[in-house]
Amino acid sequence: MDLSLLTDPVFLAQNIVDGLSRGALYGVFAMGFTLIFGVLDIVNLAHAATFMWCAFVGWLVMAVGGLPLPIGLVAATLAGSLLGVGLEFLAFRPIRKEGADRLSSMISSIGASLIMVSIAEAVFGVSTRRFPSKVLDPRPFFIGGTGGLRISRAQILILVASTLLMIVLGWFIRKTRTGKAIRAVSASTKASLLLGINVNGVIVRTFVIAGGLAGMAGVLVALLTNYISPPMGSTVELRGLAVIILGGMGNMEGAILAGFLLGLVETFTIAYVPGGSDIKDAIAFLVLFFILLVKPEGLLGKKKADRA
Repeated sequence: MDLSLLTDPVFLAQNIVDGLSRGALYGVFAMGFTLIFGVLDIVNLAHAATFMWCAFVGWLVMAVGGLPLPIGLVAATLAGSLLGVGLEFLAFRPIRKEGADRLSSMISSIGASLIMVSIAEAVFGVSTRRFPSKVLDPRPFFIGGTGGLRISRAQILILVASTLLMIVLGWFIRKTRTGKAIRAVSASTKASLLLGINVNGVIVRTFVIAGGLAGMAGVLVALLTNYISPPMGSTVELRGLAVIILGGMGNMEGAILAGFLLGLVETFTIAYVPGGSDIKDAIAFLVLFFILLVKPEGLLGKKKADRA
């Protein structure tokens, strides 16, 4: 590596932008993960397959149908909500009615994920699909001339979207009646029943929101990476899990913050460490491991005794 890059402010700024964009990708993906965990106390491993299917829905609407990006985002979000409801009724509710433990629900979600990926492979094949340039102009903006800081439209979109989603969802969970019901069910299902809360209704609404988040994330990530394929969910699923653990299980703002941190660590490892592209995963997860040693409940998580 050229040592002069260590003191190059443009190179540093470029890596910060790229790292935050990568982190926003992880954070947006993890939002639905953490919402389901907060209510059901389980990890929905079919979330990645929902995310993948919604990316294909966006591709069909915009690349095949020729419709603009806002309509594609709405279509993918609605598709994600429908898939979320389907998962709740077919993969989770029957298990929950039988009083099965969390492991059984997780295994059910794995089965649902495998089925969804297999169907996608049968329908779309295994080749990579991409959005045409008319969906979102791929030409970047340059700050300081062509040799300056480079920011793509996809990077701006995902950074703005992740920040807005964090703010809106934080407000929704804390201030709205549905959000308060979700928090109540998250704290105690039995107490919620005694208070007259329709627990199954709350769970369905949670899957609607989480599925919608997966739908939006699928399109945003596909725009940023220019990659749509049946295995695409598995490429970010592990990082999504790491993000919700690091951010604090069930904490929406923590998921975004942890996503930014993970993205920055990976990007700076590639940029500043010799052979960094080969060891970025090892270094990133090593950093997360040490952070969790210091703060086991996550960056914005609460200790069990403090939860209410």
